[in-house]
Amino acid sequence: MRAIRLHEHGGPEVLRYDEVPIPEPKPDEVLVRAHAIGVNPPDWYLRDGLIDLPPEAELKISLPVIPGTDVSGAVEAVGADVDDLSIGDEVFGLLRFPSFNGSAYAEYVAARASDLTRKPANVDHVHAAGAPMAGLTAWQYLIELGHDHPSPFQAERHHPVSLDAGTTVLINGAAGGVGHFAVQLAKWRGARVIAVASGAHESFLRELGADQFIDYTKSRPEELVHDVDLVLDTVGGRESSRFLRTLKRGGALFPVFPGVYDPEETAKLDVTVSITQVRSNGAQLAELGRLLDTGTVRVALDSTFPLAEARAAHERAARGHIQGKIVLTAA
Repeated sequence: MRAIRLHEHGGPEVLRYDEVPIPEPKPDEVLVRAHAIGVNPPDWYLRDGLIDLPPEAELKISLPVIPGTDVSGAVEAVGADVDDLSIGDEVFGLLRFPSFNGSAYAEYVAARASDLTRKPANVDHVHAAGAPMAGLTAWQYLIELGHDHPSPFQAERHHPVSLDAGTTVLINGAAGGVGHFAVQLAKWRGARVIAVASGAHESFLRELGADQFIDYTKSRPEELVHDVDLVLDTVGGRESSRFLRTLKRGGALFPVFPGVYDPEETAKLDVTVSITQVRSNGAQLAELGRLLDTGTVRVALDSTFPLAEARAAHERAARGHIQGKIVLTAA
């Protein structure tokens, strides 16, 4: 089979299209013939050598390695201990995350059955491949954590905020992968949503249900918005603490990527900062899949590339201002 591998760390140019053996599924795994593969930030973190991850992550990688975590395809073989999936079933999933052993940038992928669920009938493989990591990140931050695994980024267990018609949620980076799912999930729960992105994405985000839009290239959200119940900052990083000023007392800031926050400031403002780490969860993905199947939530595609052109996909990601998801096609 053909697969994208890293033999060294670096820019998009280090992604190589290699011939490798088809993997053998273990007893708790199935072999999936990949039709499409989602492209996510951890893919370029791995490509870069994990240099941008906080030291708490404590991850070590052996080269060569096949990147990728999100796959949609059909079951080709079934391991001995797998009872709920059969050859021919169309499935999608987030594989082995938070490890970097998903090996999804390939024509065939060995996947734990528990990481997969059946693909929604009304969603094609390309759109399904865009859902797992981004959709589960939004789900585990906003709807249900779904696990008791400690996060390497904080000692306390993350607790989503109850969302309903009386809740106002600000989503920073609302047009990206996690952001566009978060907008839709918050609206599904009845919340009022303020979307922050560049002006080019305004009509897209209003179509997804955003009640208010802020173009961060023209205005600073922390100067326009106050008394928000929850901020989901999909960008995170050094500037995330500025969103503390948008929260009402008792509010919460959920940064998807760790930042730096002053405990004295959060105590003075009486707000909470909480972070978690998305984990593979086939059962939660099945719940999200039902929303995708009915059209309640949809996957927006920024662009698609053949698997052999993974370098071009990473170059597209590096240019930023992504609207939805980038997906590789393998069949």
